[in-house]
Amino acid sequence: EKGEDGSRAVPRQEAGVFGLKQQQQLRRFAPAAEPEQQQPGPGRLQLAGPVPHHPGEEFSHVQQRDDGGRSLRGRTAGRDSEGSWTQVRPGRGQLRVSCHVLRRAGRGHRGDPDPGRGAAVLPGHAEVGPAVRSDLRTRTGLLTRPLLHRYIYCDEIDLCADTVLATLYAAKKYIVPHLARACVNFLETSLSAKNACVLLSQSCLFEEPDLTQRCWEVIDAQAELALRSEGFCDIDTQTLESILRRETLNAKEMVVFEAALSWAEAECQRRDLPPSIDNKRLVLGKAIYLIRIPAMALEDFANGAAQSGVLTLNETNDIFLWFTASRKPELLFCTKPRKGLAPQRCHRFQSCAYRSNQWRYRGRCDSIQFAVDRRVFIAGFGLYGSSCGSAEYSAKMELKRQGVPMAQRVIKFFSDGSSSTFPVWFDYPVQIEPDTFYTASVVLDGNELSYFGQEGMTEVQSGKVTFQFQCSSDSTNGTGVQGGQIPELIFYA
Repeated sequence: EKGEDGSRAVPRQEAGVFGLKQQQQLRRFAPAAEPEQQQPGPGRLQLAGPVPHHPGEEFSHVQQRDDGGRSLRGRTAGRDSEGSWTQVRPGRGQLRVSCHVLRRAGRGHRGDPDPGRGAAVLPGHAEVGPAVRSDLRTRTGLLTRPLLHRYIYCDEIDLCADTVLATLYAAKKYIVPHLARACVNFLETSLSAKNACVLLSQSCLFEEPDLTQRCWEVIDAQAELALRSEGFCDIDTQTLESILRRETLNAKEMVVFEAALSWAEAECQRRDLPPSIDNKRLVLGKAIYLIRIPAMALEDFANGAAQSGVLTLNETNDIFLWFTASRKPELLFCTKPRKGLAPQRCHRFQSCAYRSNQWRYRGRCDSIQFAVDRRVFIAGFGLYGSSCGSAEYSAKMELKRQGVPMAQRVIKFFSDGSSSTFPVWFDYPVQIEPDTFYTASVVLDGNELSYFGQEGMTEVQSGKVTFQFQCSSDSTNGTGVQGGQIPELIFYA
């Protein structure tokens, strides 16, 4: 679409999904107003799609179809006097040729050594002549043009975090599906709580449902980390509302409220407004009612939301009455707590036992290595308790990848003397990538003997996730695949 002044207007789908900052980023690598596309007619070909050929060869045979979809085999294509590709034998109706480029890497037309001067063709557009190539050079930028050329001419893909979004935009615009798929795969592998909210916004714009689903998985499981990330403040209003509306967020409502205020402050800056309380409420708009303030703990509300100034006096008074009065007022806020995600458990032993001299701890480490076949989020461990009646234990739990600690916590738990497992939790769920071994360790401290697992399994299917286990060199207290401690891994998937 073009504006009244001839400049390129932001597409409708972009305007609704991206915030001001994202739109500015798009304009940075979006091509400017394109020249009027020449409509194919008799004697001229419209070029789109891949046709394999060898360097230096010109297309002498192509798949041709007329407007009715009928094959026009036997007709060939060649260059006219102006160097454009045309039909040698004109036929009735428009013709279509499937190709990406007219000349690959090597010497260009008339011996020109610059491969960039070969007539590159992008689906849905006229031939990319010097004017359009100049536009791509200046507006798409020096970052994406070499990537596109390298892929179109040499079938090579070289992506990095600084260029992947711009490359995905160009691949989508010029309908280069394999390059777009490679960009999406790159984004999925680099997805984390720090960038999940921003990539959620981008995936909606680029209409990539698989990437959108991966983003939601990370945001749901690691909601508090995602909401506190810097990227959360960069999202647009529509994405903000979709996150605040999410039923499966694993986060305290006070964290959701604080994240919304941080976003509002950033939005005020984007709109050149002073970050006052009134302006924060203004930019939040109806999104404020998507925060489930009545579902907060009373202490969190009294010390936080009630004193923030964002709520009106009537809203504050009504919510206090909601907490304390038997006759509760009607509220515009949702009063039901979020459901969050249900934790799943992978149990690796088929039975447990106890003996008169086992299982002792004395400050030694019990450890096991595991790997999964899809991305999960480890939230904690299930541990055995005392075999001699109720007792309290202190546990130092740790999760490592290739010897590097990813999460640690010291926690106490109480066991009731049964053979059940007792959960201990990390501060935040830890993202676990597939096909990589991680080490789960725990150092228990307690005076009582405890139960231990037997008949351990090297592979366990838990829901849609397959876990594999192997012994760890960090284990100094006897735990291994066949028996010992750490009977359960608690995770989200």
